[in-house]
Amino acid sequence: MPEPIIKLDNVWKTYMLGKVELHALRGVSLEINPGDFVCIMGPSGSGKSTLLNMIGLLDLPTKGKVFVKNKDISKLSEDELSQLRGETIGFIFQEFNLLNHLDAIGNVTLPMVFQGVSHEERQKKAKDILIKVGLGDRIFHQPAELSGGERQRVAIARAFANDPEMVIADEPTGNLDSATGKKIMEILTDFHKKENKTVVVVTHDPNIASYSEKLINIKDGQITVNHQTASNVLWSR
Repeated sequence: MPEPIIKLDNVWKTYMLGKVELHALRGVSLEINPGDFVCIMGPSGSGKSTLLNMIGLLDLPTKGKVFVKNKDISKLSEDELSQLRGETIGFIFQEFNLLNHLDAIGNVTLPMVFQGVSHEERQKKAKDILIKVGLGDRIFHQPAELSGGERQRVAIARAFANDPEMVIADEPTGNLDSATGKKIMEILTDFHKKENKTVVVVTHDPNIASYSEKLINIKDGQITVNHQTASNVLWSR
């Protein structure tokens, strides 16, 4: 059995609102393994965004441990954690988060700059991946010249630019119509199947969740259990 890419062990995240403690996560334990296609679902305020931040190494737990490929992230410096995050995880956001002054290829090459990839290799990899997501004729277009679906494809290409082991997509179809959203999910599914990439999607949409192989339901900061499993994780097809 391969070691998990990400493992959360009894993770709590507590925020102080004045003198009041708010427990965003309450003793969450889960593992995400290489090649998983995972969906995290939950209502607003359930803790799914906080869980996403833990899985994406964007925040540290108040209690409990987070491991990346068996490394306890609490023992890493900020620079080491940033480097590990850049090598291991790609991110796709609902709002696309593209830089408007850069064209499509410029946005895709940017993460490779921070990983020290040469200019020639950056250009080649970015062009290849933009062609792969169906934007071969939009490489030099700026975000303002692209549709919402095309901008999200650029965001997907950027997320896969450093060949990460795992890509996290936060409501990746939230700003798109259903037909365009379907195409975006098909692109993610294609990366998952053909390149064996680990994909984690956060959504409130059951139609999007149906693409996943494993489902995590979260409510009130805890992963729920259904009647079919004794595990603390609800997995379903």
